[in-house]
Amino acid sequence: QVQLVESGGGLVQPGGSLRLSCAASGRLFNFNFMGWYRQAPGKQRELVARIRITSVGVTNYADSVRGRFTISRDNAKNTIYLEMNSLKPEDTAVYYCNAVQGGGTWWGKGTLVTVSS
Repeated sequence: QVQLVESGGGLVQPGGSLRLSCAASGRLFNFNFMGWYRQAPGKQRELVARIRITSVGVTNYADSVRGRFTISRDNAKNTIYLEMNSLKPEDTAVYYCNAVQGGGTWWGKGTLVTVSS
């Protein structure tokens, strides 16, 4: 049973920074991809950033966050991170960790990020 546990959300002012963490119950190399999605009130869940769990670690970002957010991984800690800088009010959402392996996909319970003055 795969478990993904997010942490690091909170309230931050516009222009501020946060770092989200997602700890996986198993080794990261069990997965093909891991990533972060977000869902704002009244909107559909959308991809924020994704990283391929290989030695290369190819990353993909949504246009709205490219250049401001950085996804990374720590294989030794079975954890991925999302470094979020220059946060905007429109980044307010529940952020979910996602893992994909073969035909399976798993989700964390989410962590709330609120960007407001």
